[in-house]
Order: sequence, then C-alpha cells, then structure tokens
Amino acid sequence: MLPVSKAPAVAPSTTSFPGSQHSHVTQEADDAAGPSTSTSSSGVTQEADNAGLSPVEVESSTPMPSTTPGSLSTPPLDPADWPTVINDKVRIDLVSRGPAHVDHHFTFPKRQSDNRRFHYHFMFRSLTNGEKVKRSWLTYSQKSNAVYCFCCKLFSKQSTKLSTDGQQDWINIGTLLKQHENSQDHAKNVLSWKELEGRLRKGETIDQTELSLLEAERNRWREVLIRLVSIIQSLAERNMGLRGSVDTLHVNNNGNFLKEVELLAKFDPVLKEHVRRIDSGANHTTYLGKTVQNELIACISDTILRTIVVQIKESKYFSLILDCTPDVSHQEQMSVVIRTVDLKNTPEIREHFLGFLLAHESTGLGLSTLILRRLEELNIPFEDCRGQTYDNGANMKGRNKGTQARLLKKNPRALYVPCAAHTLNLMVADSAKGSVDATNFFGVVQKLYTLFAAASQRWAILKDHVDLTVKAWSETRWESRINSIEPLRYHTVKVREALLEVREKTNDPMIRIEAQSLAEEIGSFRFQICTVVWYDILSKINTVSKLLQSVNMQLDIA
Repeated sequence: MLPVSKAPAVAPSTTSFPGSQHSHVTQEADDAAGPSTSTSSSGVTQEADNAGLSPVEVESSTPMPSTTPGSLSTPPLDPADWPTVINDKVRIDLVSRGPAHVDHHFTFPKRQSDNRRFHYHFMFRSLTNGEKVKRSWLTYSQKSNAVYCFCCKLFSKQSTKLSTDGQQDWINIGTLLKQHENSQDHAKNVLSWKELEGRLRKGETIDQTELSLLEAERNRWREVLIRLVSIIQSLAERNMGLRGSVDTLHVNNNGNFLKEVELLAKFDPVLKEHVRRIDSGANHTTYLGKTVQNELIACISDTILRTIVVQIKESKYFSLILDCTPDVSHQEQMSVVIRTVDLKNTPEIREHFLGFLLAHESTGLGLSTLILRRLEELNIPFEDCRGQTYDNGANMKGRNKGTQARLLKKNPRALYVPCAAHTLNLMVADSAKGSVDATNFFGVVQKLYTLFAAASQRWAILKDHVDLTVKAWSETRWESRINSIEPLRYHTVKVREALLEVREKTNDPMIRIEAQSLAEEIGSFRFQICTVVWYDILSKINTVSKLLQSVNMQLDIA
C-alpha cells in the first residue's frame, strides 16, 4: 500500500558543535576571535598582568573533560598540524588538553643552514628577582622544528611568527620571546585562554549552555516526529486517507491526519505544546503539511521494504508471484509478491508484497525486463529464484515469448507453475458458458440483481420478503456466482413474491413487464433445476478450493 520512494531526512535540527551555535550558524570568520574576555574567572592566573612580578608558574597540562562529541575527530597535538582556520570546536579541544611540552631530556635537532638549534632553557623566563618561571604558553613542534605561542595561535587575530608558521630564529629567540610575552595582544590571548580553561573545568561554557538548549529542542522535535509517524502508520494500516480539502488545524474537512493530531493534542503534552506553538505563531515549521506527510510515508515505506529484503536474503530462495491489472487511471499496474520459507523457528511460508510497478508494456519481454530490473534495484539475486506463478494470460504463460519462458532462460531453476486459483476460476467460468441453459440461468440471476438494485423502493420490497439479498456475480471471480444464487436456492418463493409486489406498485410499464417476466422465469421448472444443480456443484467446488488455499494445508494431504 505504501509507495516506495526515496527517504528524505526529516530531522528538525542540525548537529551542533560546542561554541558554534550563535544564531544557529557557524561563522568561521568569527571563530578566530575566541571567547569573550570581559569577565575574569576566579583562580585564573593572569600572566599578562604579572609579566615581571609574580614567580608563580602557570601550568596548563591538567586534563579536563572534553565537551566535544566523541564521534568527531580530535585535532593533533603538534601545532604545525593544526588547521589554518581554527573553529570553536577545535579551540575547545586544544584548550581542554593544553599545550604539548617537550621533556627536558629531549635533544632538539640542529638546523642544517647554520648548525643552530633551540635550547630547552628558553622554555623558562627569568624574573627580576632571579627566579625562573616556565613559559606555559610556549610549545615546540617536532614536525616543523619551530616554537609557537599556544594561546596566540588559538585566539590572536594578528599575524605573527609565533601565532602562524612558528618561530625559528634561534639567534634572536630569547629577545623575540621577551618581546612577545610583554605585548598587549599576548596578554589578551593569555586571559582568553585561561578564562576558557576555567569555564571548561567547571562545565560553565556559554557553548555548553547553548548545546543543552539545542539538545532539549532536538529531543522535543524527535518526540513530535515519533507521534506523527505513529499517526501515519495507524491510518496507513487501515488504508485510510490522510489529507482533506484543507491543510489547517482546527478547520472542518482538514483530513484524518490533522484530526488525529488535534485529538492526541488534548491528552498528550508533547503534541499539546506543539499545537500551542503553531497556534501562537511561535513555530513556523509545523511538520504537519502534505509534503512532510508524503516524506514520512516514503520513509516508512523504505524502512518496511529494507526489512522485507533482509528477510528474503536470510531465506535465500524465493518464488515470484506477479499479476497485472489496470487502475482507475487506465494504467497497467503489476503487483510483485515474493514467497519465502522462514526457517528461524518453525518452518513457515511467508509472502511479502513489494509494491506495484507501472507496466508500460504488457508483453512478455516488457514484463520480464521490468521485474528483473526491480530485483536488481533491491539487490535480490534472481539466481536464487526457484519458482514463478502467474495467471493464464498468453503474455505470462507463453511457451516461447511469455514472461515465464524468458525468465526460465535467465534461470532454468525458476520453475513455472500456473496460478491454481485462476485456473479453477477459468474452468468454472467456462463451464458456466458451456450450455445455453447455464448462460440463460446466470443471465436471469444478473437481471434480478439489476432490477432490485436500481431503486431503493424495490430494494426495500425485497428486504421485506427475503433476509438474504440478491447479489451480482463477477466475470473474473467464480465464487461470486455462489453468493448470487444462494437466495434463490432457499427463498425462490419469497423472491417471486417480491417481484410480483414490484409489478403491482410500480408506475413504470417497462419495470412492470420486466418484473412479471422474471417472476415467471424463476418459477419455471427449468430454472429451479438449474438453481439446485449449480448451487450444489459450486458449493462443493468452493469447499475444496477453500481447503486447498488454507494456510494449514499440507501437500501430502492435498
């Protein structure tokens, strides 16, 4: 019943990274600015303010819990490998881990051009009182053989060697480091670094608050969509339409889907809040429109189809059941059913409906090509097909050019078995046309139904006389003939009395003549014989047919 189509994404919110949700948009141009430095965190050593005054050594290697999603890649420790544009997510990761420091036993490589190299004692600065304080912001890259300022590379908007490519001027490195650590830009970046580090320790980042709000919003939309999908499933299982003449809440004729939403909103707090937001104009995205309905139906359909395909592959071998019929728009639709044997617990035969295929050609070549292409799209190997069954049409069962013959050439093990129900239907239908008496008999039965069903007054007269109403019979379903002659088999006299009453009460001379003619016909001996004979024959055939089609019938018993 459900159409098979692409499954569009319906999540109402996008994945957000810490620090990247300002008006829900990550702007890389703003990422380089770093977090705000307007408020100082308690317990944070302001290295810029005590550049020559405090002997306190500032260390940043204490591990802190990461606030980033574990599914995202972690930036490398070596500053030479950091991205050129550092966004908030990378910045938080690096601040959480702190700068990488080399061991004092590490041997720094010499530069080939002048045989000079960096020395470990530059990792410390000398204060005016003679004490040495470690430069916690200074980090060395083994990849580029250069030193970097950790905080300036993360937060600075200025382009300096220590904040971009790394400093390698080993001759003047001492002077350059002193100039850098006394600059205002470095002091501001140290403060930004330490404030962010302090907030990360306490879990009080602005980004964390935004992430909490976004997660709550994401959960709310998830709960809304779960309910909308459940409503669509409930209506689809009962083959009920979703849309009405309008697509607005609280309006008459807005369809079953919106009415179900309105009903559940009276009792369910999630939908109640969702409807309240829509009514107040707070939600411009409602997920109640026809487009979303179709997308959800497509998602459900794709999920069901994937599940069916998995079950078919687990069973491995299968058989095909195909049938074609024109729809109301006069397009030929081919239904595709696959039958498998489930061996997980007790062996059980299962039939899976894979949908309808639009058949532009009703020839054996066209239909065989169509089904093979569909199986290939679903990644179901036709080599595992062990049977095929269709109706008795020439395009399907043709020995040379029929669908079954062409599929047998592709897979000789896909044995063709004509549809037994269709064969039985043809046999009974043809036998009913085998004699003039049988043809006349069923013609009279059809005329009886037409006469009474043409007007409500005549139908009421029939109901007054007979508990069982007459029924029309179908050319394609032989079983309908039993139902059509059953009232005549047991209530011929009452049906005749109803015809005579119609004759007396109608003002239409043509109806009066037809009612009189039918009353005489069903009262004849020939008609009575045909009624008894055909009812007995069809009843016995129907009993056997029902038994053969029973799900519990075994081949040895049949």
